[in-house]
Formats: sequence, C-alpha cells, structure tokens
Amino acid sequence: MNQAILDKIESDQFRKNPVNFGVGDTVRVHTKVVEGDKERIQIFTGVVIGKRGRGLNEMFTVRRISYNEGVERVFPVHSPRVEKIEVERKGSVRRAKLTYLRKRIGKGAVAVKEKEAFSGRLATESPAGRT
Repeated sequence: MNQAILDKIESDQFRKNPVNFGVGDTVRVHTKVVEGDKERIQIFTGVVIGKRGRGLNEMFTVRRISYNEGVERVFPVHSPRVEKIEVERKGSVRRAKLTYLRKRIGKGAVAVKEKEAFSGRLATESPAGRT
C-alpha cells in the first residue's frame, strides 16, 4: 500500500487532545470498562515506568503498588478505551525505562524525585535575597 494512504487513515485515529507526559510522571489514567451492557470509567493511578512505539502504536506502562503487590498496566496512548490521562505530578528521572522500581519495596518503589519548577530567581542571588 502507499504510505500516504496509510498516514491519512492513521491521522483519523489519533487522539484529538494529546497529553504531554513522560517517564517518571505520576498519572491518572481514566479507562472505559464495559460490564455487560453498562459502561463505566475506571481510574488507574501510578508512575509511568516506560514509553515505547511511535504513531498509533505508542504505548506507555504505568506501575502502582496495590495491597503490597506491584501492578503494571500497559495502555495505548491513542486508544478509544482511554478516556483521558491526567498528570498528577511531574517526575525528574535520568532513565528512559524505570524497570529498577520493580525490585524496590515500600515507599522506594514509587519514589521518583519531583521536577523542580523554575523559581525565577537568578543563580547568583542568595536564597534570602541578600548579597
């Protein structure tokens, strides 16, 4: 098939409002769950430990600790089953994949440093504002 035709078909499937999040961020993923003839929203909250793929095949893995057991779910970014993705907290990490969190127990299993916001102060100024 012609690549231009494939790109046109795929462009209709993309999420209209993409969310900017990365590895290390704590996110809340709202997914549609169908039970019989009813449909409801289920929220999965956790740390993004990896992203992979490009285009429509883009996926991300979220990990959380539930009842002292680690639970991971893989979500497609552009899936119609994913209602929305909310970023609760931005994380500052130095790895593309946080698989080392699987070995950790307790608070250390979800401990990712929070990204510091720019305070607007110059580096030469002292914290108290005195020079």
